[in-house]
Amino acid sequence: MTTRTLVVGAVCLFLAACSGAPDMAAVQAEKSRSVKRYDIIQSVAANGEVILAGTQDGAVLSSADQGKTWLRNDLGPVSLLGLTVCPDKTFVGIDFYHKVWTSDAKGNGWKAVPLDKPRTPLTVSCDTRGRWWVAGSGAKIAVSADKGANWTVSDLKEDAQFTTLQMVDDKHGIAMGEFGMVVTTQDSGTTWQKTATIPNEFYPYAALFINASEGWASGIAGQVLHTRDGGKTWNKDVWAKDGNGKDAAAALYQLFLHDGKPTGVGAGGLVARYEGGQWRPVAYPDAVPVFLGGGASLTEAGVKANGAKLLAMGGPGGLVRVVDTHKN
Repeated sequence: MTTRTLVVGAVCLFLAACSGAPDMAAVQAEKSRSVKRYDIIQSVAANGEVILAGTQDGAVLSSADQGKTWLRNDLGPVSLLGLTVCPDKTFVGIDFYHKVWTSDAKGNGWKAVPLDKPRTPLTVSCDTRGRWWVAGSGAKIAVSADKGANWTVSDLKEDAQFTTLQMVDDKHGIAMGEFGMVVTTQDSGTTWQKTATIPNEFYPYAALFINASEGWASGIAGQVLHTRDGGKTWNKDVWAKDGNGKDAAAALYQLFLHDGKPTGVGAGGLVARYEGGQWRPVAYPDAVPVFLGGGASLTEAGVKANGAKLLAMGGPGGLVRVVDTHKN
């Protein structure tokens, strides 16, 4: 046996001894977790009984104990861009891959129906009559009164996409999209009319209307616009100053009511609310400076938690949690 053979053999024995058998415990632990580190939360909704979080990779996370524990439901090759709650507490979600999903009030029994138009759904809403509304690419708005069996499509004939849609009451609704486009209905969605375009090609990330007249729309770089005439005219809201005397503005990706106040979640882990005529950051424990893709108020959904003001939110890296804002 040569010296070279002895050396190579010794090295192989050394490496084998050092490497040992692979430790699969960490791999199995990760597999067993309901929330994965690769999850990217894109949408959040709550109905007072459960919280749902839709992910980019086809999973729906649900919690029936105010975020203490989560269950995972893998739907397959799905990307849930939006979730909403209907009057009967069932959930409706839109899938980037041309489908609309629905579940029962517990977040179970998921079923999908195909969606032809708009080809790319970007926003979903459920009205007081339980009808599903979907808007998106091609400036198209679709409505179904029979849980997706049939759809009626309104085509605004614009080369633009709608990014927000809300049916405010039985008759009034508003949709907003690229290039500052705003359309409204006053006849329960039978017809839609264009209103004045928002200047500077405003692109809305999210919108919230508290009635047919007053609402807010958020956009790039922390812009939040405010209307009091149903979208005919808009004014730019101001932000409170931070500790350095600068505006605390950041992009808000979802708007909703929380504890009776317009509230948003967005870039840099920001939670903000509108009060006193301006937007103010809301402090919460263990804030993480990552984008928050979705949020929902448990308080507005009817959850009573001994004075707590609970808000659910989610983002990248498997971030999905419930925080209490009652001290702020």
